[in-house]
Amino acid sequence: MNYIKHAITVVIAFFLISCSDDKSEVDGALLEGTEITSFSFLQSNNSSLSSDIVFEINNNVISGRLPYSSDIEGLVSSFDHSGLEVEINNINQVSGLSVNDFSKGATYTVKTSDGRQEEYEVRSQYYTGLPIIYLNTYGTSIDSKEDYVNGTVSVYEGLAFHDLSASKMKIRGRGNSTWFLHPKKPFQLKFDDKTEMLGMAKDKKWLFLAEYSDKTMLRNTIAFEMGYISNLDWTPLSTYAEVFINNSYNGTYNISQKVEESDHRVQLGDSGYLLEIDQIERLDEDDVYFYTDKFLINIKEPELEKNSLEYNYVKEYINEFEQVLFSSSFKTNNTGYINYIDLDSFIDWYLISEITKNVDSKHFSSIYLNLLPGEKIKMGPLWDFDLAFGNVDYADSQFTAGFWVKNHPWYNRLFQDDSFVSKVKKRFSYFKSNENFILDKIDFHAEHLKWAQKENDEKWKTIGTYVWPNPVVYDSYNEEVDHLKKWYSERMNWLETALNNL
Repeated sequence: MNYIKHAITVVIAFFLISCSDDKSEVDGALLEGTEITSFSFLQSNNSSLSSDIVFEINNNVISGRLPYSSDIEGLVSSFDHSGLEVEINNINQVSGLSVNDFSKGATYTVKTSDGRQEEYEVRSQYYTGLPIIYLNTYGTSIDSKEDYVNGTVSVYEGLAFHDLSASKMKIRGRGNSTWFLHPKKPFQLKFDDKTEMLGMAKDKKWLFLAEYSDKTMLRNTIAFEMGYISNLDWTPLSTYAEVFINNSYNGTYNISQKVEESDHRVQLGDSGYLLEIDQIERLDEDDVYFYTDKFLINIKEPELEKNSLEYNYVKEYINEFEQVLFSSSFKTNNTGYINYIDLDSFIDWYLISEITKNVDSKHFSSIYLNLLPGEKIKMGPLWDFDLAFGNVDYADSQFTAGFWVKNHPWYNRLFQDDSFVSKVKKRFSYFKSNENFILDKIDFHAEHLKWAQKENDEKWKTIGTYVWPNPVVYDSYNEEVDHLKKWYSERMNWLETALNNL
């Protein structure tokens, strides 16, 4: 009986203590925490959603993907937390009621009554997580490579960059096989004034690479990655984006700087020349060009009149270099080819082109070089690598074994100089040492396109089907990426052995 009385006394005492105002506040503080334990956007609170979206919470980062239909600038979140209150920018948040703009992310702060607090960063991937470019041509089709169409462009750049409000532009088609053979067209956009795009330095002209033949959409970007760690003066920057034309989704594009003279691109000064080894059938009517014994050389910049002093200078200089290169004394220090070319750029351009086995770099097109009077000829910049890394079925560049760009007439001659061969071998070891770096870059960019490639394929239906000139067809994007990585590694191994045996 005494035992029962004692137990009742304890229960009553506990009850009285727990009802004390002062003790309630203490207990409340002890029970409070600084955690957000769940986070979601419920369809019942957001009319723009067709289903509930649950975000993940990891190391104070709340992340997830929002569909294109969602009103990202006006969403209501639902969340559970262990604190006293939750704020965004010192504004109290009520789960299931507070409306916020998540287009640039948001930071939730969980606070307790005793002054503790913890921040949680919301990173919402909108659509595919890539910036979104809206092209408005007022219904006019972009169906010409010669004639521009007027319109406006605006950019939602997400978390990474600053948005671009609707700006006047004009746009036309570009490319050769990519323009004529494929339904997803590449474009050139031009602003009236220099304008920043996707974090890249201001300029007027921007290229929209369709990457239709390259199902990984990675080959140009990975060749550029090699350029960034090379001795080449400049390699184009590029960024992926989703493109809508007149409110209709047109796929994932690689938005790139153009190979042209500019303070932030090819720097030619007041008197330099940007040249391209090209083909007569690819030229425009107003192109100015000349021939050497081996090549047609198109003068890309500046605009020159044929037989002008500037035209004759660059024509004579390039021809003189080629004549010296194929002379019997081409190896000599005093009068040989070494007096005409910048070796570092010639070797790095060669190695990147040979490693990737770029089909056109052997002799066909997009082979750029530049010349400043009083200086030596430099190779570069790099361009047009969507048919590299074995992505071609009409040439031996498909295979990981065998030299390809070494058969370019100028390089074929350079390889007859033991000194040049020695320098190439030494420099290749640098690129070989960065093989894992490039493989990591492939993985990085493929992960970046994780959602984009799905939307792009939903639009164009290329995965699992033959697209000219693919030598192999895989049923998934990941298999395409794995093939690219495998091809690259096998190519590096073959070149290591083959160059050492020269």
